[in-house]
Amino acid sequence: MAVCRARRHWFSPPVGGPRTAGERRHSGFVWPLPAVCTTILTKLPSRSDGVHVRPDRRILLGLIGAGIQQSRTPALHELEAEAHGIRCLYQLLDLDLMHGDHISLASLLDAAEQVGFAGLNITHPCKQDVMAHLTALSDDAGELGAVNTVVFRDGGRIGYNTDWLAFRRSFEAGLMNASLNRVVQLGAGGAGSATAYAMLRMGAGHLSIVDSVQQRAIALSDRLDTLFPGRVSAVHQVADVIADADGLIHATPTGMASHPGMPLPPTLLRTDLWVAEVVYVPVDTSLLLAARERGCRTLDGTGMALWQAIESFRLFTGLEASPERVRGFFAQGGTR
Repeated sequence: MAVCRARRHWFSPPVGGPRTAGERRHSGFVWPLPAVCTTILTKLPSRSDGVHVRPDRRILLGLIGAGIQQSRTPALHELEAEAHGIRCLYQLLDLDLMHGDHISLASLLDAAEQVGFAGLNITHPCKQDVMAHLTALSDDAGELGAVNTVVFRDGGRIGYNTDWLAFRRSFEAGLMNASLNRVVQLGAGGAGSATAYAMLRMGAGHLSIVDSVQQRAIALSDRLDTLFPGRVSAVHQVADVIADADGLIHATPTGMASHPGMPLPPTLLRTDLWVAEVVYVPVDTSLLLAARERGCRTLDGTGMALWQAIESFRLFTGLEASPERVRGFFAQGGTR
């Protein structure tokens, strides 16, 4: 079968535990770095739930990022894998819980590969930094300058970007027929690279990119201008361009449970502006609540999260996830 297999020393008993996403107790485990190599094997749950899983149908995955304890990604992968008869253990490698442990992104990748991870999802703030530690990139990841999925295969580390296609699918379903003549985007990091690329691929007439670090906005604008000449620019202030915009994309961490707040003054929002969000925990961010109060059409971040997980699952396992099933797992995940 096509499943990327963890090395044979990975745990022998199948993972037991509750069947609902909200009850998957092991998904919240986090180990500081040397423990990733020395303790991970001993901390894996060993109780069997009676489900027979062949030894070659097990997979070890993880997520590297900061402030990720409420991520639903572990449950989505574990439960979808189980539906395919695969025992998956998906671990959170939360940088916020590793302060003081002298952990670098490079050493964390080394440890995951050594232990036998089949792959990793990558999120804020590592989507761009991780590229320096990979052996190959997919074409779109290279164009975007950001990676959110790493597959360990045949001694190599291959970086992919599933975010841009996920955003496109979510946008086309949730904001059908929205005008794309002039669009403003907040954020030029890893997520912003993906949403900007998707928006231009969808035919946006012009995309204005704003970032708290102006040079980052310029760098993204310059890179995308080589692919979409004359249709993208970096601007200093969102107030300079939003009055004439059809829509607003928010692609910064602001609004996450770990980064609460508003990314712009709510007075800049107006009824005929659509607003698309990438944050999905919480689903109803302060930005979306303010936009709805003003009558804006809105798109929350759940669709993007769902579709990127579906595509990542395919890259990790070679199997097609069921969108309906994954959507159900996502819905039952509560605040996870």
